[in-house]
Amino acid sequence: MTPPTIGVLALQGDTAEHRDVLDGLGARTAKVLAPEHLEAVDALVVPGGESTTMGKLAVRYGLVEPLRARIAAGMPVLGTCAGMIMLSDRVLGGAADQTTVGGIDMTVRRNAFGRQSDSFETAVRLDGIGEDPFDAVFIRAPWVESVGTAVTVLGRLPAEEGPGRIVAVRQGGLMATSFHPELTGDARVHRLFVDIAKGLS
Repeated sequence: MTPPTIGVLALQGDTAEHRDVLDGLGARTAKVLAPEHLEAVDALVVPGGESTTMGKLAVRYGLVEPLRARIAAGMPVLGTCAGMIMLSDRVLGGAADQTTVGGIDMTVRRNAFGRQSDSFETAVRLDGIGEDPFDAVFIRAPWVESVGTAVTVLGRLPAEEGPGRIVAVRQGGLMATSFHPELTGDARVHRLFVDIAKGLS
């Protein structure tokens, strides 16, 4: 099977780290900075960063409507941290002019865990990646307040970190995490997404 070409939205955020993980899994990667770049990829990662800035840059570069169109047409997308916010249909605590592309029927609370100084790591059990918990890194992270019936919850925080807060979800080919899987050295989240991009999961 020909490996998928997975774009990484390179407007702002930790683009290189995602590409390194995906390259290590045998996927082809490309930066996405313009609508014509989007046309050349089979799937997309929307990385962490600052969601308000990312939304404004997506508007400036003419990417919002092309992204929405590709998502509506079934393109697989992985959103991490700010990328989760970008994929959410509804945002709490966002700026008045917050722009998202949507696609996942969920309500996300922006900066839910506090400031960057409140960043933390914890083990999270995630459906679809095996039995061992994932060492998740949370940096000014959102959490999911609620999901629609089409959304599958893949992971929640352990009780000692938060009362069952939702931190990973999937809706069809769209997947989102509150945390930064690219910072851990554990490629299992990306491997699941590559399988989604291949139509294997």
